[in-house]
Parts: sequence; C-alpha cells; structure tokens
Amino acid sequence: MERPRRLRKNESLRRLVREVTLEPRHLVQPLFVHLGKDPEPIPSMPGQYRHSLISLEEAAGEAAELGLGGVILFGVLPAELKDDLGHGAYDEEGVVQQAIRRLKRRYPELLVIADTCLCEYTAHGHCGVLHGHDVDNDETLALLAKTAVSQAAAGADVVAPSAMMDGQVAAIRKGLDAAGFKDTPILSYAVKYASAFYGPFRDAADSAPAFGDRKTYQMDPAAGTWDALREARLDDAEGADMLMVKPAMAYLDLIRLLKERFDKPVAAYWVSGEYSMIVAAAERGWIDERAVVLESLFGLRRAGAQFVLTYHAAKAARWLRSG
Repeated sequence: MERPRRLRKNESLRRLVREVTLEPRHLVQPLFVHLGKDPEPIPSMPGQYRHSLISLEEAAGEAAELGLGGVILFGVLPAELKDDLGHGAYDEEGVVQQAIRRLKRRYPELLVIADTCLCEYTAHGHCGVLHGHDVDNDETLALLAKTAVSQAAAGADVVAPSAMMDGQVAAIRKGLDAAGFKDTPILSYAVKYASAFYGPFRDAADSAPAFGDRKTYQMDPAAGTWDALREARLDDAEGADMLMVKPAMAYLDLIRLLKERFDKPVAAYWVSGEYSMIVAAAERGWIDERAVVLESLFGLRRAGAQFVLTYHAAKAARWLRSG
C-alpha cells in the first residue's frame, strides 16, 4: 500500500518536502494617497487608508522594515481637481509624483511601483479620452506615455499600465526610452478582467465610471484562454518586462498558463473585493483570517506567481515573521 501520509506526520517532515516558498519579498503592498492632511479609513476595505503624504511615509517605512517586495501607489483626487483628460495623472506636482519623490528620498532601497492609468483622475471615471461615450484608444496612448514618463522622472522604479488600451505598452516603452528612462521596467496588467471584484477599490480611489462600464476595454471573464494569451503575447512583444493577471483567485489557471508560456516574471493582483471578503468573514468569526490568507498566497505562488500585489501584504509579512 502507498502511504503518502508518512511524509506528513510531523512539521519537520512537512517542512522538509515543501516545494512552494512564501516570503515577504514575494508581496507588494498597494497604497492609496490623497492630498488631505490626515489618513482616511476606507469603509469597504477595513484596515486600509487613503493616506496623507505623511502617513504614506509611515506605511512605506513599515513595508521597508518588513522586507516586502515593494509598494504600488494609487492617487486619489477630489472631484474639483478632476477633468476630462485626467491631467492629474501626468502633472509633475501630482499627488503620486509627490509621493514617489518623498518615498525615494526617505527609503531609497524600497521598490516603488506607480500604477499608470487615468481613471482616478478623470471626471468621468473612465481610463482614457472620451469621444461621446466611447474611449478613444489611440488618443489615450499619448497620455498614458506622458503619465509613465512623469512617474519615472519622479523616481518610480517600475511603471504599471492598467488602462487596457491596445498598444499601451509599446507607447509607454517608446515614451520612456525617448525621455531617457530606458532602464525603467514595465509591469503590464497584461490580463485584466472586467471583474465584479473591483468594487471596494473604486470606493477607495473614487474611480467608478460616471456612466456605463469598462467591458469594452477590460477582458470578458468568460472569453477563455485565447484572449488571455493574445493580450499577454502582445504586451510581451511590445516590451513588457513583467506580466500580471488581475484578479487573482478566480484566474489561477491563467497565472499558470502565462508562467508556462512566457520567459518573464508573472505577477498576480489579489484585488480589493478578494481582500474585503476575507476580512468581512474573519470579522464575523466564520474563518481564520491568517490561515486563509496564507493558504491563498501559497496557492498563488504554487500557480506560478513570482510575486503578489495584495492588501494583506504587511499583515502577511508579520505572520510569516512570527512563524
């Protein structure tokens, strides 16, 4: 009789034969930053905040001290500072650009990733330039490239385009190279779905579309693997240095698929709705938050994610340190 249980009978044996590792360096903490003087709690994301520039430094300091893989920044603007072209995204004194400069001065070794999109800065909440109710793909590309250049100029270590415009990686690569940022890598949201799991993020960033939805540019969850492979293949060819799947838990098959097909690091974004579901269930005593979070992160690593963007990053790193 085969007895697989022999290798599970105590913690020492289980630890000896494990294949999957999970360390703080595999985790990236998303952080929201606004222009207010004080941090604001996000009701739909318990434990997360819209940070002031000062409290952002404190959160980034914790990330550095914990040995996280890095942080990714999202800007939040009041309605009166938004416009139809999302100027706040590429303003040299924009909230994210200010935040990047502060973090890189104080924590030069901390990896700072900048989300490169327009939706947090447009009055209509869509990810590009509108003509009527339609997003103009090609007109948007120039603004995304301009945003990436402004982020790199502020000191961002990585830019991460998330708008899902066709050709965005090529436009950003061309813009970065022309501006002298040939060594700034691109983490592409290569496989990003029009997902129901984004709701809390849109509350946090005040970026919900004023009308319609994003289904004409974000991907259809039921499309299948052909669409994911095409999107990833295009971004790979256009010069992406890393490829990301978003959301994470419902798309483990696609994380594995990209890991097998591309010779580049593959990331997963464990998004706001996935975070908030776990926190809400834990608050009600229905699940053990620590156990569920770590099990899920091991699952993402096992599927092939080189690193995971997760709102649980700091908390998970503390759990990992405590043993």
